[in-house]
Amino acid sequence: MVRSGRLKLAAAITALLILCGCGAGADRIPAEDAAVGPAPAEPGETVPEVPAEPPPAEPAPEQEIVPQTDPAEEILKTLSTEEKVAQLFLVRYDDSLETSGLPDPGGYILFAPDFENKTADEVSAFTAALQENSKTPLLIATDEEGGAVCRVSLNENLRSEPFNSPRWLINNGGAEAVAADAAEKCGLLLSLGINVNMAPVCDLCDDPSAFMYRRSAGNVPDTCDFVRTTVKISEEAGLGSVLKHFPGYGENSDSHTASVMDDRPLEQFYAADFLPFVTGIEAGADAVLVSHNTVTAMDAEHPASLSAEVHRILRRDLGFEGVIITDDLIMQAVSECYTPGQAAVLAVRAGNDMLCSSEYDVQYSALLAALERGEISTEIIDAAARRVIEWKISLGIIGG
Repeated sequence: MVRSGRLKLAAAITALLILCGCGAGADRIPAEDAAVGPAPAEPGETVPEVPAEPPPAEPAPEQEIVPQTDPAEEILKTLSTEEKVAQLFLVRYDDSLETSGLPDPGGYILFAPDFENKTADEVSAFTAALQENSKTPLLIATDEEGGAVCRVSLNENLRSEPFNSPRWLINNGGAEAVAADAAEKCGLLLSLGINVNMAPVCDLCDDPSAFMYRRSAGNVPDTCDFVRTTVKISEEAGLGSVLKHFPGYGENSDSHTASVMDDRPLEQFYAADFLPFVTGIEAGADAVLVSHNTVTAMDAEHPASLSAEVHRILRRDLGFEGVIITDDLIMQAVSECYTPGQAAVLAVRAGNDMLCSSEYDVQYSALLAALERGEISTEIIDAAARRVIEWKISLGIIGG
């Protein structure tokens, strides 16, 4: 195609030259008429002076090439190995952590008791103090899905009533209600010093008796529209968004309380369950949270959160380049099979960048020990910590 285009261009130029009298068949200028210089002046005619040749221009001074800096790399250089490992943790807040002597984690996740009976000013002062006391600015997250899962809006001091569920918004107000809800959540959470909402839920569920039904938005088109709107409004506001629970919860039982085996065929995930996640990724979602369901079509031996194959699908097939987070590793689907330390090491080796942790002291020590023994490479820790730092830069909580 390139050669054909060049031949056509050459033919067009040749034709143009012939039309202008410059082609091979045009009359040539006799040599004597082509002599350089002005013609002799007629008597009485004033010959204009030929201006002198201007002096050659001074060469422009060479501009100094300033190498482009990598903000994330510059920040990583300031962190010790211990501090890099700590960046991989999104820790359930406990005030004892402030005197534990452990490095500051990558962030904290706050639950309803952390907001209970507090005023907006008190919550803002609390989150500001967390940031002030941390060497590296924190992700401060909460689950404010609306409906069955609310942390902030359960407190009447912070909102007069809890946010409605995604399904209720879609059924009772449609797209406008979804957009208004997302915008209000962003404004409220950011005003309190919270920079990440662990939402939206991308799971598809049609069975009213299933665990995920009350948290899900509905069918595929409704869920995709809901996810797209929520992520875009969150990104515009500067609030981090987290798609959950990859690879799609379906109508399975609660992995908080037991192991969950999902035997659906792989084709069903590509045809339906992945679609809201793809929509959210294309809309600019920062992170994806992986469930503890064991999806036998992907990996029959490990929960999704600890499965390298599930993470390869998310990176390779869905093209996700942001932060991958586990669900809380204390949940029964993991804890009944693995110790906290084993779960942490397997989670990082599987491809997670952050671990939701209610046992930070044990799991941090386990990761550091695995790194020292060579079970986890420095490159894996650095890559995960880099993604976390890049997320913080994109949210504006670290200068970049």
